Amino acid sequence: MFSKVLVANRGEIAVRIQQTLHIMGIRTVAVYSDSDTTAPHVLMADEAWALEGDSANETYLDTEKLVHIAAQSGAEAIHPGYGFLSENPLFAVACRDRGITFIGPSPESMRYLGDKIRSKQIAQQAGVVTVPSSGICNGVDEIAKAFVAQWGFPLLVKAAAGGGGRGIRLVNGGGELAQAMNSASRESQAAFGDGRVFLEHYILRPRHVEVQVLADYSGHTIHLMERECSIQRRHQKIVEETPSPALTPDLRGRMVQAAIAVAKAVGYESAGTAEFLLDPQLGEFYFLEMNARLQVEHPITEAILGLDLVEWQVRIADGESLTLAQDDVRPRGYAVECRIYAEDPYHDFAPSTGTLLQWNPPSGPGLRLDSGVARGQEVSIYYDPLLAKLVAWAPDRATGLRRMENALSRFLVLGVITNIPLLRTIMSHPQFVSGNYDIGFLECNPAVTESMVAEDFQKIADALAAWADQQPRVLSASPDATSVVAQNNPWLTSGTGRFP
Repeated sequence: MFSKVLVANRGEIAVRIQQTLHIMGIRTVAVYSDSDTTAPHVLMADEAWALEGDSANETYLDTEKLVHIAAQSGAEAIHPGYGFLSENPLFAVACRDRGITFIGPSPESMRYLGDKIRSKQIAQQAGVVTVPSSGICNGVDEIAKAFVAQWGFPLLVKAAAGGGGRGIRLVNGGGELAQAMNSASRESQAAFGDGRVFLEHYILRPRHVEVQVLADYSGHTIHLMERECSIQRRHQKIVEETPSPALTPDLRGRMVQAAIAVAKAVGYESAGTAEFLLDPQLGEFYFLEMNARLQVEHPITEAILGLDLVEWQVRIADGESLTLAQDDVRPRGYAVECRIYAEDPYHDFAPSTGTLLQWNPPSGPGLRLDSGVARGQEVSIYYDPLLAKLVAWAPDRATGLRRMENALSRFLVLGVITNIPLLRTIMSHPQFVSGNYDIGFLECNPAVTESMVAEDFQKIADALAAWADQQPRVLSASPDATSVVAQNNPWLTSGTGRFP
């Protein structure tokens, strides 16, 4: 087993990965930008190396810096987390060339699946139905015109690389197409270094359901159930739950087998996620893409299965065979995850930056917090505004939603504005509670944001003013960030690939 691993990421995912590595007895190397000097992922690492700079391009996306630091620190492997370089085959190759193990799928698998058009072709060859799409478009060219002529509007412009809802634009008419393609291309180029875009048929009112898979280098592949990801804002998931309230046993069976078929078609290894659009009326689903990495929402899968996906990633990367059989995957109960973002839901979700004057997350039975921030930390403009992920587990869905709503009501954040009021409103909204919703939930229910409890904002403002008056002007990150992380995550105490 590796003795030292570099985590090439930041925030909550870097903290979460280090937790598992420490339990496995593996020393950790953190990297950090100038603005992350006192971040929790830096303070909890066995050693930390500066990347010098602030923007993503000059720090966490600089492959030469990362590989050089791994070699200099003596790290035998690099875990990329998600985002940044997790689906970049060139980074995986750079690691391989320096004799460093990339904890994730092979560069070959990433090349097959990282390109959304190629991954759809692979799915089709494996007998899996896909959403109709075009080839790569260079502006409104002949390929784009032919697709529009066949499928019409509305349609989606989508980035060929990357994920996370970036590089996606909904187009309702021809007059919007050129601008949407240019905008999506620019966003994708900035986020993933790849500005290629294509067109995809827009299915009205679908649900977004994904299937987690796990595979080793011998070809042993299993599924780890599904996750419902239909609560989205601007194509970005904000609430995920499992099991999906939309799936019948038959539909679930067909969907998980489709996910396994795609993974086997490319000889996939490590943890990956097949994403599908589900038409509830027809009872049919369509393959979208395969994310060749760990997903943001993986904690809810861990919660119902008692498995540690990061540990399995590490063990598979080290050459171990997957000892889990499909019959060992036995879900228990229900789990829901809410993503806590630093954004202002009262002002069109504008980014919110500043110093975290207070950071008091809830705790208690059935709750898990994945967080990468601490009191006194600066929330900057340079990176994704995700502050934390709150997970609630319960024996059943109704209890789980009540537990999550109660936990959100006890989540105190001062210094930046968050989307917690929106999340609380969703948890108790009749349509969401019924389970009968789709990816247009927020767009089709403007009253959801309008009905957010306005007094929450005023309470926070009043509490902030009163608290700040009593504090010194200069704040620093809490020195006990590591112990705080451990206290908030008592669920992670074993080293067996399973949680107690």
